[in-house]
Amino acid sequence: METKQLNLYLDLELLQGYLDSLGKVIVEQMFALYCQQVEIYLNDIENAQLNDSLSGWQEHCHKMKGAAASVGMCQLHGQLKLLEKTDASKEKKMALLQELRLSNEQAILAFKAWLETI
Repeated sequence: METKQLNLYLDLELLQGYLDSLGKVIVEQMFALYCQQVEIYLNDIENAQLNDSLSGWQEHCHKMKGAAASVGMCQLHGQLKLLEKTDASKEKKMALLQELRLSNEQAILAFKAWLETI
């Protein structure tokens, strides 16, 4: 993945700052923790969608938004910012959740590609 593409998904300035101050091992640990936790967040968002729980949807989108921001996944963070505030129907949220899962996979791939460059 080219740097231009990585810029779409990742806040490279933030990540470089982490790298400079914490080192690669810690950055890799942060990423591993994100990958672990994101499955929980996605499942929680899905449960909120299935139960048509607006407060649950907002709460779990908010948590995932913070996690995405903390690992520099700027595109995903922006998407979650919008999802957190949506008042879409249960059916529409099902489609939004599928898009979110895909965006998360793309952000993870971008992060892995970035890690390979350092």
